[in-house]
Amino acid sequence: MRLQRQRSSVYTRANRRRFPGCLPNMLLLGLLIGVVITGWDWIERQFIAPPNSAINGDLGNAYGAFNQGDLNATIGITQQVWQLQPTRSDALLLLVRSLIYRSYVDYNRDVDREIALDYARLAYENNPTDPDVMTAYAFALQATLQPIEAADLVRAVLQDDPDHVMAWVVLGLSYGGVGGYERALAINAQIDVDDDSVFAMDVYRARAIHFHDLGRYLEAISAIDNALDINSRLITLHFERAQYTRLQGLTDSSVASYFRVMAFDSDNVKARLRMCELASVLRESENALDYCGQVTQIAPRWSEGWYRLGREYFLLGEYDLAAQSLNRCTSLEVMQGVSPEERRFECWYLQGQAAEILGDCDTLLHTYEEFREMTQNADIAETWVYPPEGPAICVGHSDGG
Repeated sequence: MRLQRQRSSVYTRANRRRFPGCLPNMLLLGLLIGVVITGWDWIERQFIAPPNSAINGDLGNAYGAFNQGDLNATIGITQQVWQLQPTRSDALLLLVRSLIYRSYVDYNRDVDREIALDYARLAYENNPTDPDVMTAYAFALQATLQPIEAADLVRAVLQDDPDHVMAWVVLGLSYGGVGGYERALAINAQIDVDDDSVFAMDVYRARAIHFHDLGRYLEAISAIDNALDINSRLITLHFERAQYTRLQGLTDSSVASYFRVMAFDSDNVKARLRMCELASVLRESENALDYCGQVTQIAPRWSEGWYRLGREYFLLGEYDLAAQSLNRCTSLEVMQGVSPEERRFECWYLQGQAAEILGDCDTLLHTYEEFREMTQNADIAETWVYPPEGPAICVGHSDGG
C-alpha cells in the first residue's frame, strides 16, 4: 500500500487563520493547552499507546518506549541489546534513529548526532555489508551534513534490498541535503509502507521536510500530522509542526505545539526560546521578556538566550538592560571558543548600538574593536564599519576626557 493520506482538517484550519490582533493571550492559552494535554497524556500512558506487541524479542520494550516518545529509555535498551548481541543490526538502527531524533529535542542535544555517527561508523567498520548497519550509518551521515556519502551507502543497500523502507527515506533526505528537493519528494512519494510499519513515522516526517523545503507548508503540516498520528509523543515532531505552522501563518497552532512540548518536557529550553521569538514577532513584549528570562535562568550558559533577551530589551528601548544581556552573549561565545564564523554578529552590533544611544563611548569603542579583531581573518557575511575618525559620539574622545 502506498503511504499517501490527505488530511482535510489542515486546509480547514488554514481558512480560519488567525492574525496577531485576534490571538488570545499566550499565557492563558498555554494554561488551557497544558491542562488538556496533561489529562490526555495520562490517558495515552494508561490505555491508548501500550508497547508495540508486534515486535518480538529483546526490542519489544525499546519499540514500546519509542512509540511513547521516551527516547532516553529507547536509547538505553537498544544500547544494551546491541552491545550484548552485536549481530542485532535492527537494534543499532533503532539506536541511531533515536539518538538523531533526540538531538533535536533541546538546545544542548546536538552531540547526540555525533554519538550516533560514532556508533554507526564503528558498526559499519565491523560489518560493512549488513543493510541495517549501512542504513544506520547513512542516516547518521546525512544528519551530520554528509549527504553525498549517505546517498552512496543507501544506493548500495537498495541494489540488494529494494524494499528497505528506511534506506529510501535516507536517500530522499540525502537528495534534499544537496538541494534536490523535487527529486527528494519524488523518492519519498514512491515508498510503499503500511502505517503499522516501524518506519512509517520516518516516511511521513521526511515527506514533511521535503514539502517544507519546497515551500509547500500546508502539505508539510499534513504530512507531519500523519507522523504524529503514529507517534504523538515524539517531541521532535511537535517542534517541526510548530515550524511549519508558523511559516504558514498559523500562529495559534504553533503556540499549541510549543506548549505540547513543555507539557511533555517541563524544563524544555528550546520551546521557551521559540515562544520568546514568537511573542516578540507578535509584539507581546511582556510574554517575550518572560520566556527569554526563563531561558537565561534555566540555561545561563546558552548565549542564544541572552541574545534574544538583549534584543527584546533593545526593541523596548531599555538600552542599559539590553547592553548587559548582549554583553553576556558576547562573553559566553568568546569564553566557549565559538569560531568567529559561528558567532552571533548581532550580540556585538546591538551592544554597540545600545552604547552609542547611551553615549557610552568607552563601551562602544571596546565592543567595536573586539568585533574588528575577531573578524579580521574570518569570512562573515555581516559588516560593521565606522568612518576613519571613528563613531560620531567618540570624535575627540580621549581616555582622560
